[in-house]
Amino acid sequence: MSGHTVLYDPEGLIEAELPLDREPYMCLVKAVLAWTDDMVLPPSDCEQIALQLTGHGRAVTSDVRRHCNELPILNATRILTEVVLAEADLRLTAPYEGTARCVRQRAHMVKALYERLDRLAPPEEASTA
Repeated sequence: MSGHTVLYDPEGLIEAELPLDREPYMCLVKAVLAWTDDMVLPPSDCEQIALQLTGHGRAVTSDVRRHCNELPILNATRILTEVVLAEADLRLTAPYEGTARCVRQRAHMVKALYERLDRLAPPEEASTA
């Protein structure tokens, strides 16, 4: 018998109740976006940062998608949000390249996702996310 419990939560309701820890990731995003074009880091460092940003980006994407699905289908905000989500899915599923460019792309995506979340979430919820 396994010591693990399998959780079935297809609607992501448990995840929806957990607030995102925005501050450390936004500090990382700001630091990455401040890099100069000639910034060179070891590929392993770039991959670790990309992993961090990808994991958090997926969590933010889930939150944004949940709020998006609450909007009417032909709502302009929903349509724009769906474009941002499609771009996020594309960027966050791309393989890691071990380059500063790859890390910067993911940082831009996390920033765009939070900007979209701030437009969708009620003010008290957005401030804790």
